Amino acid sequence: MKPLKIIFIFLIGLIFSGCSGSKDLSLLTPEERFALAKEKFDKKDYLEAINEFESIMIQFSGSGIVDDAQYYLAYSYYKRDEFIKAAYEFSKLIRDFPTSEYVKDAQFMLAESYYKLSPHFSLDQRFTEKAIEEYQAFIDFFPQDPRIKEAEEKIKELNDKLAKKIFETAEQYRRMNYTKSAMIYYDLLLEKYPDSKYSSQALYTKIKLFLEKSRNTEALQEAKRYLQRFPNGEYVKEVRKIIEQMQKG
Repeated sequence: MKPLKIIFIFLIGLIFSGCSGSKDLSLLTPEERFALAKEKFDKKDYLEAINEFESIMIQFSGSGIVDDAQYYLAYSYYKRDEFIKAAYEFSKLIRDFPTSEYVKDAQFMLAESYYKLSPHFSLDQRFTEKAIEEYQAFIDFFPQDPRIKEAEEKIKELNDKLAKKIFETAEQYRRMNYTKSAMIYYDLLLEKYPDSKYSSQALYTKIKLFLEKSRNTEALQEAKRYLQRFPNGEYVKEVRKIIEQMQKG
């Protein structure tokens, strides 16, 4: 919201605070009605704020205040931990008011809403994937925003969650002695999430599995690959020993 607009609405809020109960709301201008709704939001009365912002959008659909109401409607849902509704309303603002001053913040909060919906790694990860998609959109469209670093860190965290899901699937197959299936999932992890914190362990486990199955040529190949991809990886010493032993033998 622009500074002059903020000051104007703030002054209106001061004028009408304390007397809103007796004021005929039908006589208020869009700005006055928004000031009352924003007052409820600021007082953390989010349910009442939602009702007010929705009324504003219906009664003053052609006014310049409607995108303000749309943004704070979405934020009110977010504050109530109703993240699916928040995501819908933030995306609606982006779609219906593409030139609004709120678009940048709405895009970030849309990603945040999906981030809040991202579940335990073992569950369906569609919200995790949506969060990554929306954070990436924020980065692409607003590369100079100071929240870029936070968005990048959230993407890495969420990618690690997706990688963990694949890794645990691979581990389950390994424990069941379904080596071929385990290998498929280790390779999938290395292909899709090469920079995840599970990639080094996935490749090291592949090496160990090849050794267990006496597939020494493939084990040596993957060991050399490990040193190339993870020169500072947590299993570098073990991999070097494996290479030395195989080359001696």
